[in-house]
Amino acid sequence: MRAMLLNNPKPIAEKPLILSEVPEPQPAPTELLVRVNVCAVCRTDLHVVEGELPVLCSPLIPGHQVVGSVTACGTATKRFEIGDRVGIAWLHDTCGTCDFCRSEEEQENLCRSARFTGWSVNGGYAEYVTVPETFAYRVPNDFPDEHAAPLLCGGIIGYRALRLSGILPGGRLGLYGFGASAHIAIQVARHWGCEVYVFTRSPANRA
Repeated sequence: MRAMLLNNPKPIAEKPLILSEVPEPQPAPTELLVRVNVCAVCRTDLHVVEGELPVLCSPLIPGHQVVGSVTACGTATKRFEIGDRVGIAWLHDTCGTCDFCRSEEEQENLCRSARFTGWSVNGGYAEYVTVPETFAYRVPNDFPDEHAAPLLCGGIIGYRALRLSGILPGGRLGLYGFGASAHIAIQVARHWGCEVYVFTRSPANRA
């Protein structure tokens, strides 16, 4: 299959991603094989590609905001069928047994054994990618690929922050900084009828 391969991190202007032919991945018993329709670009992808995050896997296929279709199911999977549309996010998998994973406060992202799509395992800048079934998200068929993809990072982060804030419909909310996550979070908050205040250093974001 074709993939954008990172062998040596360096500034993006030096074109560190190389279009390459690599073997198509095979799903483990608990994994899905997904044909990639769309993989959005996140700032974290640039951190990985440019070496601002430590190298955990080399060579590496980056990309962690994936929308695609299931083309094969591992022998132990149960939730999805071939042809189902799924999303793949930054958090690839966790141990499932530590205090963070078992916390009622949804802290599995703090798991010390966590692996991350497009950083510690291959991601979505390719024709195919594998994902553990328990970390795949079902995507409604009437939701366009390019609209769904950014929700798999910025959307997850923003919505999780809203939930952890305890904000209720009609409440008052403060957003510190105004990046991709806040752009999505503010739309949800306004839909809930919340009064929203944004704190940012950038004049361009104050309009």
